[in-house]
Amino acid sequence: MGNYRVCVCFSRKFKVTEAEPPTDVKEAFKKYGDGGNQMTAEQLLKFLIEVQGETQLTVADADAVVRQILQKRHPITKLARQALALDDFHHYLFSADLNPPVNSKVDHDMNAPLSHYFIFTGHNSYLTGNQLTSDCSDVPIIKALKKGVRVIELDIWPNSDKDDVHVLHGRTVTTPVELIRCLKSIKEHAFSASPYPVVITLEDHLTPDLQAKVAQMLTETFGEMLFVPESDSLNECPSPEELKHRIIISTKPPKEYLEASASVCKDRRNSSQRSKDSEDDVWGSEPSSLTAAQEENEKSDSDKSYEDDDDATHRGHVASAYKRLIAIHAGKPKGGLKEALKIDPDKVRRLSLSEQALEKAAESHGTEIVRFTQRNILRVYPKGTRFNSSNYKPLIGWMHGAQMVAFNMQGYGRALWLMHGMFRANGGCGYVKKPDFLLSVGPNNEVFDPKAKLPVTKTLKVKVYMGDGWHLDFKQTHFDLYSPPDFYTRVGIAGVPADEIMKKTKTKEDKWTPVWDEEFTFPLTVPELALLRIEVHEYDMSEKDDFAGQTCIPVSELKPGIHAVPLCNRKGEIYNSARLLMRFEFI
Repeated sequence: MGNYRVCVCFSRKFKVTEAEPPTDVKEAFKKYGDGGNQMTAEQLLKFLIEVQGETQLTVADADAVVRQILQKRHPITKLARQALALDDFHHYLFSADLNPPVNSKVDHDMNAPLSHYFIFTGHNSYLTGNQLTSDCSDVPIIKALKKGVRVIELDIWPNSDKDDVHVLHGRTVTTPVELIRCLKSIKEHAFSASPYPVVITLEDHLTPDLQAKVAQMLTETFGEMLFVPESDSLNECPSPEELKHRIIISTKPPKEYLEASASVCKDRRNSSQRSKDSEDDVWGSEPSSLTAAQEENEKSDSDKSYEDDDDATHRGHVASAYKRLIAIHAGKPKGGLKEALKIDPDKVRRLSLSEQALEKAAESHGTEIVRFTQRNILRVYPKGTRFNSSNYKPLIGWMHGAQMVAFNMQGYGRALWLMHGMFRANGGCGYVKKPDFLLSVGPNNEVFDPKAKLPVTKTLKVKVYMGDGWHLDFKQTHFDLYSPPDFYTRVGIAGVPADEIMKKTKTKEDKWTPVWDEEFTFPLTVPELALLRIEVHEYDMSEKDDFAGQTCIPVSELKPGIHAVPLCNRKGEIYNSARLLMRFEFI
């Protein structure tokens, strides 16, 4: 008899009861359905225009939505009615496919110079795991391209016989992969997620004869796809539109290299120091705490700009075929940062700074960096001690106009979620037009000052109604062995420091379909750079709370009204069913 009781207890406890539509949904149905118990396509259209801001839709579009929902929800019964009942309307609003919070189309102007865009950028794109001992492979490169990453970084070294080129993380024990294999995979997958250009940034440690070999590999592999500048260097970047389906090479021209100089190479193999970055928390540390410790060692690889030296100049002549293929020249002139940020009206170049170097530079040269990035490319990369492939806070780069904020795409955690969030904008094509304030010059030649205290220009109101779908994506016992989960939602803003905040809902106990119905208000000083952060956790009394989903959405792309927000796992892959019903309103 005792056993029987336990079974009853289980079946009772785990039963998933469908939550009824929130009050706001019922009221919208009543208002737009003119108080009746059905909503026609014309009435739905009025709701879509007035509440959801879908001003471009027609009756035909609304009619198609009605038919789609009825077909999906009542496939067997051939309904005589061509109108939605309340539950159908609720189902529509709560459908991540039919009613997502952002547009899936490319809708930014793609005809401006490349330097006017934030670009989805990878760091050490060939590593399968940590920075010291993981394998090098073309698999992470393919994965990144399929996710829409547009900048792939390859470190190229001579193989042991000095007659071929390998890709590996120098001075570590990562196992190499052949360069040609990486190039072929880039060619095959470059445009699977986006037609816009792929930039390959090369960190080059080669001899002139191997550089010539690389030039041959690039030309033979990519052929017509390879963008080759007409003159020695670009005086303005072409636009993403002009460069559709093209491959662009960016590295330092040969004469600016020294032979892989041991003097700057602190051998990382011997480093036993472990960086704790995101190990202490399964979903990574809070972005607000991701500031680079200034005193940590800078990354000591060839991304540090070498000064030209006399020994190196003769090498320039040998690899001219290679040099000709470099569209965006990297490197910095002698004389430190002040000199590096000088703008040459006849030449576009790329400057690379580590995350700490950028933080340091931002303290005293913030506006010069913004001015530099209006025309030139700035790449920011993770500090060398992030051995576990964690990431830093991307916003400091974006605030200063940095186009290439380079991330370890395998370094899952909150920082990477922000990166995924930013590049959900503009149809996920990997290029996001920078806000006008980062590109404009005032009447007195002034540019945006990232340090300036700014007034609130927009307020976002977010209502978290309810969540559903976990019972389909997870086992019954995933969160709790004996009862349904206790979910709460964290919702907040990542953006400029003045806008950053996180808030949370109450915990709803023992509910697979929690209903919170809570509203939050976020005043924003720079809404153009704000990302809405959403995380769902399951409260656990005895140990760490369980992770139950996350997403980040660019505030500038949010559609007003009531929408279904699909949630992702820690790697940023969308769950099949887990989602939230939320409302967004700008005041």
